[in-house]
Amino acid sequence: MPFTSLVKPRLAEIITSRGLQNARRGLHDLGRRARGTQHEVHYFHDASDPYCALIAQILPAFEARYDTALRPHLISGPPSEAVPDPKAHRENALKDASRLAQKLGLDSPKADGVAPEVNARLAAHFGDPDFSQHLKAISAAQWAGRDLPAGKQSDPTASLRAGDQELRTMGHYLGGMFYYGGEWYGGVDRLHYLEDRLQNAGLGTGPLLVPPPELVFDRQGDTPKTLEFFFSFRSPYSYLAFDRVQHLADQHKAELILRPVLPMLMRGLPVPKAKSRYILRDCTREARRLGIPFGRICDPLGAGVERGYALFDYAESDGRMATFCSAFMRSVWSEGADAASDRGLSHIVRAAGLDWAKARDELKSQTWLRRVEQNQNRLQDVGLWGVPSFHVDGQSIWGQDRLWAVADLLGTESKQALPGFG
Repeated sequence: MPFTSLVKPRLAEIITSRGLQNARRGLHDLGRRARGTQHEVHYFHDASDPYCALIAQILPAFEARYDTALRPHLISGPPSEAVPDPKAHRENALKDASRLAQKLGLDSPKADGVAPEVNARLAAHFGDPDFSQHLKAISAAQWAGRDLPAGKQSDPTASLRAGDQELRTMGHYLGGMFYYGGEWYGGVDRLHYLEDRLQNAGLGTGPLLVPPPELVFDRQGDTPKTLEFFFSFRSPYSYLAFDRVQHLADQHKAELILRPVLPMLMRGLPVPKAKSRYILRDCTREARRLGIPFGRICDPLGAGVERGYALFDYAESDGRMATFCSAFMRSVWSEGADAASDRGLSHIVRAAGLDWAKARDELKSQTWLRRVEQNQNRLQDVGLWGVPSFHVDGQSIWGQDRLWAVADLLGTESKQALPGFG
């Protein structure tokens, strides 16, 4: 077995361990104490981002609840390499933010676009002790399509430039992000992780402002539907979703259509290093919360993916397509199996209940290329580009953290405690 196949999974296991996370947090807090500074939460606001419209609604409540200094930053938007398909990204963000707002009891962003003076109005209030209140009022008018409330303006150029630079320096690429003590928290979706951390540090108490939606698998309704599931073997988020999607489809007696696609890098789409780093840490905490094994990783990018995809026809002919896909992702994302090697792939094949001798004869098959190409075209047809993605009842949904939305479309109303934001 190649040396890297032995070492890299162990290193990944250390990098994703709770022990290293706690050590990092301890070092950050030690540095803060040495500098004699208070706890600071940085927030990066992109006025054109509909997800930021949701954050603006809860920011005053967050600031009031926690004994931290809120450091807001204005940014001008994500770099082009972080958004492979800007038009599809924009359309999906508006739909998804509206869906999420309804789930959380927030106002949905209805207007599309940014009034030119929004950043000028926000920049004028930088340094004000009630900045979050101004942000809430200005953002509410902006996304409702109303006139902005009367107030002062300031040239936002310097603020935007400084915010963009700070975001790059601190290691991220998107707006709607919170940063505290060396870790990033993406929007309202991940705010509960930040709240947990702040409460454990004794910086605030009370029920979470935005608890994670509780996915309920109880079946309701008698009209079976078709659920298309787009995924890739190289996507850790696809791994976190795979078995749960199967269970959800089973509960609803839905027809589950598996649509594997190539990883973004193998499709020629850029994936910035900052994005890869954030995904790894985010998947680690999501897996931990969901009770899914994760962390001993052997990245299957390239030969590992191709060899796995070459076995689709064999697995499908044996009635074990879903079992094989599940075994593959579990093995590479939690057991350190090297799918590019015969030793690793044979382990995966046997874990799926398949015959390695038969599988080995299929490794030179190229029929998977056509299947994947058709799935990628279908993914584009439904208005998406990344995975894991879902299409059900005429609607497209993106992300393993949107299974509650899939459940709603299949007929189960997932539960969510609705907070009050004042």
